Amino acid sequence: MKQVNFKSKDGLLITADYYKAENHKGFIVLCHRSHCNRAEYRETAPKFNQLGYSCLAIDQRSGMKVFGEENETKNRAKEQKLPTGYLDARPDIESAIDYAFDLNGKNKIILLGSSYSSALALLISTNSDKVKSVIAFSPNEHLKKVDLAKEIASIDVSIFATSAKKEIKQVTEVLRFVDEKHITHFKPEVEGFHGSKTIWEVVEGYETCWKELEEFLVKTE
Repeated sequence: MKQVNFKSKDGLLITADYYKAENHKGFIVLCHRSHCNRAEYRETAPKFNQLGYSCLAIDQRSGMKVFGEENETKNRAKEQKLPTGYLDARPDIESAIDYAFDLNGKNKIILLGSSYSSALALLISTNSDKVKSVIAFSPNEHLKKVDLAKEIASIDVSIFATSAKKEIKQVTEVLRFVDEKHITHFKPEVEGFHGSKTIWEVVEGYETCWKELEEFLVKTE
């Protein structure tokens, strides 16, 4: 893993961790949940590498210091007095897609979101020609003044969606207008966890979720 920097759509410098896979067969952009940063993927990105996927884990401007790591993008945004709400992070993710698309030889990438960033991932991918599929952990109506369910009704990329057990209904609701042929909805039988932490090894049942996710990746290669 090495740290890289690139500019967001509005010029804000973004910090990211680049995990390059030896047997590269695809590329995943990893977006963190609220009150978090790129370190959310220190455990999971190497596992994606083992499956043949290079990864770019970004600091979005909506986040904070946690896991012993600063959210450097958020810090710069605060210094420049830029807003740091959920929707304000949209250009950061869009720029990460562009950056990863170039690293991937101008081939479409996979976009992974966690909590609020999964809502942004779905919203962005509805009108992107650089995203081949979306992995959405705990997607919901996280975005103010955005009716996400209606906004993503026309999305035509493959979606893997999952969440904590108590969030299953919310995920179903937000995807209710999307063509079922695009959706793989993994519904855990155990409690799980909010966001991408549900595939951390400390969470009961993570193995089952990983297995379903791996099958989705193989199916959509």
